[in-house]
Formats: sequence, structure tokens, C-alpha cells
Amino acid sequence: MFSAALSGFALGASLIIAIGAQNAFILRQGLIRSHVFILCLICALSDALLITAGVAGLGTLVARSPTLITIVTLGGAAFLAGYAFMAFRRAWRPAAMVAGAPEGLGLKAAVLACLAFTFLNPHVYLDTVVLLGSLSAAFEGRERFAYGAGAALSSFVWFFGLGYGARLLAPLFAKPAAWRVLDVLIGLVMSVLAIGLLLSLGQ
Repeated sequence: MFSAALSGFALGASLIIAIGAQNAFILRQGLIRSHVFILCLICALSDALLITAGVAGLGTLVARSPTLITIVTLGGAAFLAGYAFMAFRRAWRPAAMVAGAPEGLGLKAAVLACLAFTFLNPHVYLDTVVLLGSLSAAFEGRERFAYGAGAALSSFVWFFGLGYGARLLAPLFAKPAAWRVLDVLIGLVMSVLAIGLLLSLGQ
């Protein structure tokens, strides 16, 4: 069971530790120390839910529903484009933004944004439900459960590590210029992801 859990943890970590919309959002919220716990918990629990669904066999159904993937892709592209615009707008006027106390979203808006970053991203379904779910077929019984638990654990470790570890960078972000660079990078990441989603529809 340990080897199955380790396999799930390693694969889950390899899929989640990448520059993406969700990670960029959690990084920024961690830097401004705004709703960090609840947002990290939402991301981790959402991944755990999707991984569980994949291990239970939902991946096959998702893979056979191109219409669902198309709807999620279009919604995700529109949301990412909107967030990219907001990031570029913040970068245009970064004054008075200091680590721990810059402008931030209210709890409701932050939670809704977090859910959108999670569930309007088709890659989340492909990575957690389809890929992790299909690879779980190599395990049976308790080992399959251990595999799924290991993959889910990697999400908890990563998101809480990213959210709370971001504050270690606080001295770097004591200057508005650093926030400008971060928001430009976030805007570029969101823009590239949005374009990539739209291009994927034509493939």
C-alpha cells in the first residue's frame, strides 16, 4: 500500500507543481495574506474530490463527453482573459501595495474566484479525473484507495505550502515595483492559458 500511495503522491505532485492560473492565484493571495487557509483548503479539497471521482471511474465518462469539455474550455478561457485584464490593470497602478496589506478580494469574491480557477479549467479534469483516474486501474482494492489518497495528499501539501510559504517572499514584495512584475507575470500566464484553451478547441 505504501508504494501505491507514494506512486499517487509523486504523480499528483508532478501534475500540480506547474505555473498555472490556480497556483498564481494562491501565490498572490499568500503574499497579501488574504483568506489563505480557506482558499488553500478549497483547492486541496476540490482536487481530492476530483481525484476520488477519477479513481471511482468517472474519468471514462468525462473522456467520452467532448461537449462538456468544450463548455468548460470556453468558460475557462473567458474567465482567464478577464482575470488577466485585472492583473494588468493592477500592474499599471501598483502604488500603495505592500506585502501583507495590499488591495485584495473580499472573502466571497476570493472563494468564487478560487472555485472558478479550479472548475473552469478543463486541464484540471484531464489531470485529476481522466489521467490519475485511468492510471489507478493498475491498482486493486486497498492499494487503489492508497493511490488516490496519496495523490490527494500531494494537493494538500502543495497548496498549503504555496499559500503559507509565499509570505517568506514578503521582503521582496515590500516595493510596488515587485508587485508590478508579479502582476504582469500573472497577466501573461492567464493570457497564454486563455489563448491555449481557445486554440485547443480547433484541434
